[in-house]
Amino acid sequence: MSNMETMTSRERVLKALNHETPDRIPIDLGGFQTGIHRGAYEKLIEYLGIDDTIKILDPAQQLAVPCEEVLERFHVDIRYVCAHGPDSFKGGIEQNVRDGRLWHDLRDEFGAVWSMADDGGMYMDISHSPLADATIDDIESYPFPDGGDPTRFTGVRQQAMKLREKTPYALSTGIGGVVYEICWYMRGLEQWFIDMMTQPEFCEALLDKTLAYWKPYFTGFMDEIGDIIDIVMIGDDLAGQSGPLFSPDFYRSIVKPRQKELVQHIKSLTDAKIWYHSCGSIYEYIPDLIDNGVDIINPVQIGLVNMDPQKLKVEFGDNIVFWGGGIDAQHVLPFVKPAEIREHVRRNVEIFKPGGGYVFNNVHNIQHGVPSENIVALFDAAYEFGFYE
Repeated sequence: MSNMETMTSRERVLKALNHETPDRIPIDLGGFQTGIHRGAYEKLIEYLGIDDTIKILDPAQQLAVPCEEVLERFHVDIRYVCAHGPDSFKGGIEQNVRDGRLWHDLRDEFGAVWSMADDGGMYMDISHSPLADATIDDIESYPFPDGGDPTRFTGVRQQAMKLREKTPYALSTGIGGVVYEICWYMRGLEQWFIDMMTQPEFCEALLDKTLAYWKPYFTGFMDEIGDIIDIVMIGDDLAGQSGPLFSPDFYRSIVKPRQKELVQHIKSLTDAKIWYHSCGSIYEYIPDLIDNGVDIINPVQIGLVNMDPQKLKVEFGDNIVFWGGGIDAQHVLPFVKPAEIREHVRRNVEIFKPGGGYVFNNVHNIQHGVPSENIVALFDAAYEFGFYE
């Protein structure tokens, strides 16, 4: 085995996504589901001796934007091009005092409020769901945002063209297409689960509204960068630790048709591959996602029921790309020594990499408290063992 790169990052990623053998497995870090918590990042750059001012990519998840020096150190092959809020939306974080505590509150475009305590908060959680007490008639009159507002995409083509012309990297959008999850953000998780059992017509009405947001959003976005981008990221969490979060019948009859409509709409606008994110044991839904037109699944939460890497590769490796699955992020990455990290990565990479169809990443984001030496061991092992013959 010769550890010598013979491809650019983009060539490498496209080979892997087309189920062909690149020179080595592509590596990702820095996306909205493949990122790093600000706390872990702060310690990592100190450990590596890198000077960087921490910028926040995602306030809710408290993800940092990794600097180029970190990305190059870990041989990361993907860079991200993201849309933004429209000019009419005045977002931002407000500080409010409640019950004697200082809170950071962020109201999103759909009216949900995300909050984090100032005294030790690690993430933002939903503190207000605007449709918690709504009727089906209220859905029609609610002021949903305009996904197709062209001011969302100001400057994105210039950003994408600069990356395409000046760098060797594959390009991906940030996460979008959140058709299902936004519904429970707006309704509240408990009430939404009750709705799925007692008033599916309410769920359908709300799902139609989120779909009606995302279709013009992607029309506008792909009008700008559809000829430049390599990967379009969408996602909705469908599963938990042991399997589906809600009835598969409800998914297949009500949620799936709308997801499929969105995927096919995006595919009509660009040749980019469609990347779908769902945490949990999604084994049961992989055939559905393939049927929807999804090309890539993430984060491949190995260690859960039916999520064994060998099982997934054998059953679905010809039809889907696995993006993630690098290590058990719950039970291994935060707790073992670097030598054991290296061995776990070696085993997983050797299972996933044959024939292409694999991009390396941790399972989801690197969380606060993961030792810096373990993060370095994770990516160093991916590079060392990722080369093909």
